[in-house]
Amino acid sequence: MRSPKNALVACATVLLLGISLFMGCDSKKPVSASGQPIGTGPRTSVPKPLPSNLESSLVVDVVPLGDGFQLTRGGKPYQIKGAGGEGSLEMLASVGANSNRLWGVDDDTQARLDEAHAQGLTVALGIWIEHPSDKFSYNSYENVSQQVDLVIDAVRKYKDHPAVLVWGIGNEMEVSGGGQGDNPAIWQHVGYLASLVKKEDPHHPTMTVIAEVGGRKVKAINKFCPDIDIVGINSYGGARTVGERYRQTGGTKPFIVTEFGPIGTWEVNKNDIGAILEPTSTEKVKFYRDAYESFTNDSMCLGSYAFLWGHKQEGTETWFGMLTPDGKKTAAVDLMQELWTGNKPDNPCPEVKPLEINGDKNVDPGAEVRVQLVASDSDGSPLNVSWKLMQEADSYVTGGFKQETPPTFEDSLVKGSIDSAVFKLPEQSGLYRIYATVDDGAGAAIANIPVRVKSPEAEVDLSEVKKGKLPYALYEEPVDIADFVPSGFMGTASALTVEQASKDKPHSGDHCLECSYSIPGNWGGVVWQSPENDWGDKPGGLNLEGAKRFSFWARGDKGAEVIKFGVGLIGREKPFFDTVKKEIEVTLTSEWKQYEIDLSDSDCRRIKSGFYFSLAGQGKALKFFLDDLKYEE
Repeated sequence: MRSPKNALVACATVLLLGISLFMGCDSKKPVSASGQPIGTGPRTSVPKPLPSNLESSLVVDVVPLGDGFQLTRGGKPYQIKGAGGEGSLEMLASVGANSNRLWGVDDDTQARLDEAHAQGLTVALGIWIEHPSDKFSYNSYENVSQQVDLVIDAVRKYKDHPAVLVWGIGNEMEVSGGGQGDNPAIWQHVGYLASLVKKEDPHHPTMTVIAEVGGRKVKAINKFCPDIDIVGINSYGGARTVGERYRQTGGTKPFIVTEFGPIGTWEVNKNDIGAILEPTSTEKVKFYRDAYESFTNDSMCLGSYAFLWGHKQEGTETWFGMLTPDGKKTAAVDLMQELWTGNKPDNPCPEVKPLEINGDKNVDPGAEVRVQLVASDSDGSPLNVSWKLMQEADSYVTGGFKQETPPTFEDSLVKGSIDSAVFKLPEQSGLYRIYATVDDGAGAAIANIPVRVKSPEAEVDLSEVKKGKLPYALYEEPVDIADFVPSGFMGTASALTVEQASKDKPHSGDHCLECSYSIPGNWGGVVWQSPENDWGDKPGGLNLEGAKRFSFWARGDKGAEVIKFGVGLIGREKPFFDTVKKEIEVTLTSEWKQYEIDLSDSDCRRIKSGFYFSLAGQGKALKFFLDDLKYEE
């Protein structure tokens, strides 16, 4: 039976509900865990009675605060200082974090929640919902109905656990299938799930997590998901501007940065052997710091989760892991401890510089290569190093899904020390990666470098390549470009335009190239290709052997536009690859200025990607101009 006190509370709730309906409250506005519409001012509703096994001090809410929002737990402000992943919770708590993020529920969830509570941590408990695929359709009654049951079962099972902080309904479902992430079938389903979760558990906010903020996904959440309280945003290379860009795309709900860390594998161009270069664990610290400091004081940001608290094969064995495979911390952990607590660790991790290969990175089968390592420790602790050669993964972009760990070649190390190693590479052609892990007993530093074993089919057949005459103008008057076409659109292609005959103050002649990127976030680029729309599967290109530089003139529409320019983009994993790959990054001025890419040490016998530019969203639409692009002796 209800106590008289509970009966009075229930009557008051009914009375207030009747008044609200009479006053014409907007039922479509998102509401907080307490039932309060987010952003509508001080709470006026009476919270629902708590279940007997949930303490009032553990109720989580989102409340308006000035021009932003505040997360509260037990009525007290709660700023999330967390990391996502399944690494040691004892270590996570010891370095000053207060929360852990999980992506789904499984057989280990109960134990994980229990351990988090014992360590004084909360958990953003994700409930995985499927990405659209040939096995799951958001237009299938059976698929969607089964997913509803799974979500509700999870909420009923864990809603009263004292470690639960927020419900994460899905992670990056919108990225599957391309488009702008605005598929209404997905977001209507998420909105429906959120309404069901709120009915089952009115005491914890609901959140859904998206990959970055480009396209119309934020608007779709606003329109179709009124019962989503918080938007979770996974952001890597663009994390420094995520709050600003979220507002510009229409964001009005509070947000949590649910993943941030080093630049993503998908945000890095391949080098001249078709591989990507991973920052060292020492270099990655800057990415974490710049991101965290940029959004921590944002009035709409409720906190963040660094990625990844643990270890995971994704692109490489070590790209995202804040911990080593055997559980030791890296410099990212030291940095987060300093940011979370204001105190640096007593025993910081060692530091490493990028590995260097003595000689060519493209070697014959069975060849030996020597790798140089520079490592140090600030407190003078003795250092140990372990060396390893692994085959490169099949893909650098996994979408976050599990990737099989490539084979390790245990017998390839000829000799190794704290400053160098010699490896005998396999006979099989392809990409490999050399890893060095430096350990002082408490923490570790990691560096790696890719190397390619040549294959006979990867040699350049000059009979397939047209000989070009130097100097070779890729763009000048007249505008017609015979050999290379700006057809290779990359990234958010719908936001990019290239006008080849602009008359807006050309550097020379009557025309110039006008390049526009119309959105503030994501990234994009264009490649001048030969043949058109080919990424290395067809013969073509030019033999420009003897070229010593590629020069071009450029200016920004406003100035301060940061753009990457390069020649050669197709790696040796393709049958018809660029024999040269060079790139520079420049900050443009509003006046014309000449730039050059040094080709003096490059093999220019086959250039299929004659020129390209790429840029990341810089918080605003961008426009810049190019003129007089040419290869010169």
